[in-house]
Amino acid sequence: MKLHNLKPAKGSTQKEKRLGRGEASGKGGTSTKGNKGGQSRAGHKNKRAHEGGQMPIQRRIPKRGFKNISRVDYKVFNLGQIEQLVAKYNLSEFTMEALYINGLASRTDLVKILGSGELKTKLNFKVSAVSEKAKAAIEAAGGTVEILK
Repeated sequence: MKLHNLKPAKGSTQKEKRLGRGEASGKGGTSTKGNKGGQSRAGHKNKRAHEGGQMPIQRRIPKRGFKNISRVDYKVFNLGQIEQLVAKYNLSEFTMEALYINGLASRTDLVKILGSGELKTKLNFKVSAVSEKAKAAIEAAGGTVEILK
């Protein structure tokens, strides 16, 4: 077997249709595009979401609400959850790095601590935001809070 002997398996390839190559080809004249109109012309393209005259879905369905571009989304942890996470992952401090390493938050997440539940462990927090109630509970347990920018 040599390179010049190689050919594809039988039936795996087909000849391409040669459109518009004379009447004898069976695909001459209009080149299978019908008669006249934009769709038979070169360069014709349907617009995205074109539904052939039917009212398109983006116009049929009513619009509701809006997306606030100024919204800040936080990954929220309650004090009760933190108590469980400290026991499960043996956290010595509650920082963004520690959360990322243990798969609890991504690098870009903003973390906020809320005051639901109890905190008995003394912990140092380095997070994006803390509620007043949570801050008071952390400091009462002997921990510190540092807000990151």
